[in-house]
Amino acid sequence: MLLVKTIGCLIIIISSSTLGFYYSRLYSERVNNLINLQNCIQILETEIIYAATPLPKAFKEVYRKGNKKVSFIFNEIREYLINDKNSSVYDGFLHIASELKESLCFKEEDIEIILSFGRSLGLSNRIDQEKHFKVILLQLKNQQREAEEEKAKNGKMYKSLGVLIGFGIVLALY
Repeated sequence: MLLVKTIGCLIIIISSSTLGFYYSRLYSERVNNLINLQNCIQILETEIIYAATPLPKAFKEVYRKGNKKVSFIFNEIREYLINDKNSSVYDGFLHIASELKESLCFKEEDIEIILSFGRSLGLSNRIDQEKHFKVILLQLKNQQREAEEEKAKNGKMYKSLGVLIGFGIVLALY
């Protein structure tokens, strides 16, 4: 009987600790994905502003050169634009908005910044586009800073909370 109780206690502690580490990891993923997105946008800026690459081809280059964990969204936007000839670039960004939240751990503020970038992309001349790129990179840098602060504060909390809740449940049961 003691062996069953011990195994049960270990399962409770391990599962609650795993849950705490999972939630902590979400904060780290958001920071990393924001950094990777900034790199992808810098590649896109280079392709559009300096190489004068057409948008679908620029999206393909971002996918090819960027970190695949984030750059896949540019390939999806590209495919959306190619498949639906009547859609705008913004429609392509709207198409991937739900995926940004689910697979990249982005918050609503992050997604809104990306969508606002999608609204302005391809609608003006190179000089204005360059300004839009600078603005989005600045906004993403601010979001990254905020995400790092949240990670520092909440990451440790979720790890500790997971372990402590597991021990609390075990103590309450025995």
